[in-house]
Amino acid sequence: MLGYYILLGAIALASYLVSARLKSKFAHYSKVHLRNGMSGAEIAQQMLNDNGIYDVKVISTSGRLTDHYNPTDKTVNLSEAVYNQRNAAAAAVAAHEVGHAVQHANAYTMLKLRSNLVPAVNVASRLSGPLILIGLVLGFGTQFSFGYYIAVAGVILMGIATLFSFITLPVEYDASNKALKWLKTKNMLTQQEYAGAADSLKWAARTYVVAALGALASLLYWAFLVFGGRD
Repeated sequence: MLGYYILLGAIALASYLVSARLKSKFAHYSKVHLRNGMSGAEIAQQMLNDNGIYDVKVISTSGRLTDHYNPTDKTVNLSEAVYNQRNAAAAAVAAHEVGHAVQHANAYTMLKLRSNLVPAVNVASRLSGPLILIGLVLGFGTQFSFGYYIAVAGVILMGIATLFSFITLPVEYDASNKALKWLKTKNMLTQQEYAGAADSLKWAARTYVVAALGALASLLYWAFLVFGGRD
């Protein structure tokens, strides 16, 4: 058990360090202004056009780090800073989100799988923890009790959420690869600007890796409590 807490602490520390590093990188590359003078919105629209995607809209959304692609209404949602700014960080984020639109247009298997899991994950995220705790309380000290099966259901739901975290990894990395390939082949950025965009996306991807490892560690901990405490 002590080893688990050490592992959990290490993951939490890694998450903090990666997040802090990501913020530092984006702050730095936000000062690398694009020679072509294009805003994040213009970068996104150009990448959509170059990929023959004309039914996706690029819109501005409030907040920070709120950038995302919505496959339901086919919109590339860029935070206000990314939408309006003309720097390497904004170009990286805008192109990455369009990368998801390209995945959608090409019916990328992992994106379809992740999208199909969203309803189940929404339920799992809300119910897994409470079910496990209720099950452990009801089934404390007993074997294969009603409470035990409730806890097992909670672990299964948590497993779905954990699976979602790992499916997200290839989706995010593939979107970044598509973004960087387009930025390079279309000569959208100078060598310095491209290096900044690539570094920004590298650190952004690492946040998903740490999140997935954290989800796995949590799943293993609760699974141990449920399945390891039967005797």
